[in-house]
Amino acid sequence: MENIIRDVRDIDTGDRRAIEHVVGKALRDNQRLVIQIVSLNLSEAAPSQSTASDELPDWCNVYEGLSGAEIAEIEKSIVRSHDSRSFS
Repeated sequence: MENIIRDVRDIDTGDRRAIEHVVGKALRDNQRLVIQIVSLNLSEAAPSQSTASDELPDWCNVYEGLSGAEIAEIEKSIVRSHDSRSFS
């Protein structure tokens, strides 16, 4: 574990803007920035190497194992056409 400590007033303008963007708030000259670097146990940090585009969440497979007719029946009960709506 390593700590990096910087007084905000000593950070140049470009770096300060970048840090403010990362932390999501404006920094004041009378503040001190403390950054801690910690090594992670890689087996705990990343259980899989897949990215969001590689694998869809389980809920995306709601029709898995159903036939086309079964899916049509389910959709018929949920989706209404514009003609079936009544506006009084």
